[in-house]
Parts: sequence; C-alpha cells; structure tokens
Amino acid sequence: MAFTYFLRDLQTLERVVEHVVPYTSGRSSVQVWDAGCAMGQEPYSLAMLFAENMGHFGFKNLRIRATDLDDCSLFGDIIRTGLYQEEDVKRMPRDLLEKYFQQDDKAGYFRISELLRSRIQFQKHDLLSLSPIGDGFSLIMCKNVLLHFHYAERVEVIRMFHGSLASGGFFATEQTQKMPAETAHLFEQVRGDAQLFRKIEGR
Repeated sequence: MAFTYFLRDLQTLERVVEHVVPYTSGRSSVQVWDAGCAMGQEPYSLAMLFAENMGHFGFKNLRIRATDLDDCSLFGDIIRTGLYQEEDVKRMPRDLLEKYFQQDDKAGYFRISELLRSRIQFQKHDLLSLSPIGDGFSLIMCKNVLLHFHYAERVEVIRMFHGSLASGGFFATEQTQKMPAETAHLFEQVRGDAQLFRKIEGR
C-alpha cells in the first residue's frame, strides 16, 4: 500500500520511541524492521524521531531495514535517494523540515539528509513468504499492511515477527489491528493508547 505521509500516526511513533530508546540504551547494534514501508515516509519518520531522542552515538548504532513487495520497482530507488516532492513534506513541522531536509536542485523537491539516509536499508520482501529477513530485532513495525491479509495469514505473519524479535523486543501495528487470540500469549501490550507490544521473555 503506497499511500502514506511523513509522521503519520505520530502518537504510535512517539510511543514506540519512548519504549525502544531505553530498551536499546548502551547497545552497539540496534536493528529495526519496518515491514511494508511503501515509499519510505514511515522508516524516515522513525529515523527522525530516533535521531531526536537517541543521542549521537546511539543513533550511529541504529539500522532500519525497510521492506515492501514493491511490485512497481519504484520504492527502493525513492527510499535510497531520499528525494520527495514538496507536496510530500508539507505536513512536516518546520523545525524538523529545516533540520532533516534540504531543497534539491530539482525544482519542487526536497532531499532527506545523509544522516537519516545512512541509517536505512531497503530490500524487496514478501511477508507472505513467511521467511524473515533476519532476527534479533529490537523493533518490528508493520502498519497498514496486515489489514490486507486474511485472518489466518495475519496470525502466521505475526508469529514470524515474534520469532524475529530479540528477547523483550517490541512489535507495533496500526490501531485498527488487534492482536489475534492465537498470538496474544506471545506478547504483552505495553500501552493502552497504541498497538505496541513487547515479546514475552522465554516465548
């Protein structure tokens, strides 16, 4: 699903950062998987908020792996170059726009700073393959994707995410998607105002 914008569902993003930053404090490697990243606004939004809250050295240890099916073969190039139209950034708070974007030589476009682009790696991936891109993730974000799957498919994808999380790692999804009963025992919800869950130790 390609439609999104920078800082969409800001409340959930802020809750994610509030919990993930202290969880990862002092680690030499912080791995995040943004599954279903569309044109990249969500992983870049995450990167901005982490940059604002992690400190310089902590942020240098962050890697966000952004994935999508990308049938049109456009997502990867857009995410790698970090080049977006002026229309795409009009909702951005002025301070963040000035700090993390520069007007490009191409009229009507803004380019995201190298600081953020260096933290994000894009790869094509089909969630329904049920083959994870890795493990030991501190955070897996999957928003505006699961609603397109059948219920049984959602259960299996969430089980895959669970297996890919580090012990005590976090999983976040959109507000409209409740945790299926079949996977509820694997997580604890850590916020009543966001669909943010922590992997239960030993499960």
